[in-house]
Amino acid sequence: MKVAIMQPYLFPYLGYFQLIRAVDAFVVYDDVNYIVRGWINRNFILEQGNRLMITLPLQGASQNLLINEVMVSSRQHKLLSTIRHNYAKAPYFKAVFPMLEDIFLQQEKNLARFLDYQLRRVCDYLGLAPRWHVSSSLNKDNSLRGQNKVLAICEELGAKHYINVPGGKSLYDHAAFANHGMQLFLIQPRPVSYRQFGKEFVPNLSIIDVMMFNDKDQCAALLEEYELI
Repeated sequence: MKVAIMQPYLFPYLGYFQLIRAVDAFVVYDDVNYIVRGWINRNFILEQGNRLMITLPLQGASQNLLINEVMVSSRQHKLLSTIRHNYAKAPYFKAVFPMLEDIFLQQEKNLARFLDYQLRRVCDYLGLAPRWHVSSSLNKDNSLRGQNKVLAICEELGAKHYINVPGGKSLYDHAAFANHGMQLFLIQPRPVSYRQFGKEFVPNLSIIDVMMFNDKDQCAALLEEYELI
């Protein structure tokens, strides 16, 4: 059993979905602290050949709150308008934009559930179907922190392999996982590029950009561009 555990982010980059593709079970890590000025509610899209940050408006967001305690503002039409303006001429706009409308205009106001729905919808579009879990609903010791909490989740799910993004190198210890009968791997995305609007390629944008310029088969091929180390 290969398991990944990640905070929910706003339309994360391709590597996040490569991680989901690499595992049997994916856990939305919703009961950890919200990160101010992090990627939980913002990301980059393309605007005239440059990166443009988009931000999901929140109510009372604080690093003293868990992600599942933060609420989403109802002011999301501007985000949709920005995406429409910048991608209306993209080749797969008509296939992707109705999904974005469904996500942004959902009635859910809890940030964790809002992002959970978003991730599931994108995974459905991309053909990704791991076993899906939300960390706050798992039976674990919630007083645990950091690596110990991750280990507890992995043990509950019967994981033999824990896979994380490259940033996990400084957070997790191979020996600690080995002591619990598990192997720790990091996913290393390979450099990818694809045609945007005929200008120099801008990498590491939101998955929105990937879907706007690639059909489902092309997206599937890009999702395979990684290795485990």
